[in-house]
Order: sequence, then C-alpha cells, then structure tokens
Amino acid sequence: MPRPTAPAPTDGPAPAAAAPAAQRAGTATAPTPAARPAQAPPARGPAPFFPTRRPGTAPGLALFLNAGDPPLPVLRDLVLMLDQEGVDCLELAVPFPDSVTDGPVVRRSARRALERGGADLDDVLAFIADVRPHLAHLRIALLADWSHSLKHRDLAATTGEIAAAGADGLLLHALPPRLREEHLESARAAGLPVVTTCYASSPATVRAQAAAQAAAYLYLVAHYGRSGTAPAAGHAALAQTVTDLRAHTTSPIAVGFGVSTRQDVQAVGASGADAAIIGSAAVAAVERAQEDGLDVTAAFRTFVRSVLPEGPHHPHRPHRPH
Repeated sequence: MPRPTAPAPTDGPAPAAAAPAAQRAGTATAPTPAARPAQAPPARGPAPFFPTRRPGTAPGLALFLNAGDPPLPVLRDLVLMLDQEGVDCLELAVPFPDSVTDGPVVRRSARRALERGGADLDDVLAFIADVRPHLAHLRIALLADWSHSLKHRDLAATTGEIAAAGADGLLLHALPPRLREEHLESARAAGLPVVTTCYASSPATVRAQAAAQAAAYLYLVAHYGRSGTAPAAGHAALAQTVTDLRAHTTSPIAVGFGVSTRQDVQAVGASGADAAIIGSAAVAAVERAQEDGLDVTAAFRTFVRSVLPEGPHHPHRPHRPH
C-alpha cells in the first residue's frame, strides 16, 4: 500500500520512413508492396477509474495485489476474473521489500513475490501489456516504489514505458518531494493519469494539494498507521473530509486502510467517497488460497463476491445475489 505523499494525450503521426539508399541515389528499384497497416488495439477511451456516483448508488471497488503473488500466470486468470465480476480497479504493485507503511500481510506477500522472482518492473509492464487488451472494464493502477523500481531509471522515459504498456494510472510510492513536479510533467507528457495520496489527518493544505494534482483518483488514507488497520471512528466519519476535498478536485476520491468487508465498503460509501480500496484483506485471501492448495482464482472470486457492495450497481457490474 502506498506511503501517502503529495504526488506524487495524443500521439502524433509517426515520421515518414527515409527512402532506401539506392532510391535516394537515383538507382531504379523494384516497387515493394505497401505494408498493411497494423491492427490498432481497441481504444480504451476516457472512461474514469470509478463511475460517477449518484445518490443512493454503491461505491466503486478497488483491490490491491502484489504482482507475482500469486505467480504471474495465475494472476493473469485472476485479473480476467476481476473484470468479469465488475471490479473497477486493480492496484497492482511491483513488489518491493520492507515497506514501512505496510502491515505483515502485505509484507509477506511482497516477500513471496520477490523470492519467486520474475516480477520486476519490466516483467510487470510485460504482464500489463499482455492482459490489458482483454479487459472490458477493469482499470489498472500501477504502484511502483521509487527506490526499488525507478531510482536508477530515467523518470520521463520510464513513465512513457508504463503508459505504453497499457497501465491506466500510476502511483509512485515514496517519491522524493524534489521530483514531484518532474513526475507530474512526465505523466502529463505520457498521457498517464496519476494517483495522489493523503492522510485524512494531513494538514488541510497538504490534502488540498494532493486533491488538486490527482488525475486518476485521490487515495484518501483513512488514518495514520499501517495497512490492514481500521480507523477508530469508522470510515463513515470521513464524510466532512471527503466533502472538503471535493472543492479541490474533479477526480474520484477512493478511501483505503482498514477496509476488509462489505460493511466497510458500505461505510466508505456513506462517507460520500466514490470508491473503497481493499488491500490487506485481498492479499490475505490470496495467501490463504495458496496455503490451502486451492484454486486461487476460484477462491478469490468468492472473496470478491463477499465484498462487492449491495445497492444499485453501475452497468458494468453483474447483477447477482450476494
């Protein structure tokens, strides 16, 4: 899960290819057949991460997982299942060790993924590029730690690679404040929406800045602490904070930390937020399935259905009894 920090499109036509050397020199050459235009992938369009909430409707749902836990081939089936079930967003982390803001469940997950190998930034981008064209609704927000994944890479070039892979948004964990503007500019240039974060207890100016700079969504961390722990007053008590943030952003507001059940998701909805983010409970469901030797995708489908909020659903969410 992210350490809260303030943050932190169109491609032009390709240049015409140069003429062959013999042709440039005036030597006659046999004409070559015109290349068939490449089949463009289906356009994702400007759909938001979470549907606009109307009074009385259920909040959106985002789930957090570490890439590589479960292993990427299994994760691919799981991601396709999330799309089928109408989950709005997957926060997919490039695993990194010893996060100071994560509780033991998420830290164990990152350790498993790192020990398996094959889930560094390049592996995760290849995974997204493979699965993204098959998703009808699910959006993918990539979470990457600055020191572990980006510190030794060119920020602008890497941001472009993340966008080209098909990620729908980017959340940089522990980005140094001195690089915040460079990050925002690189993301704008790549057409990649950013996720920004703040604590509910952050100073009003910090919350306002994070809200103003959110392009994908604002991740409102329910309370100061580690992932998996809930706020003492409950998530519905964030209503005034959510209302205050609305004055600074038109992007969706999603609430996380301590959200683990359908009742918690409904409480987030009662705060007026657009979506709930489930992290540790989702990771724990994967952990249990692997430890028990179960089909991870099937077990995780059961978990997803147990937390999807009740109430009127947006058009992409299947209608089924809970």
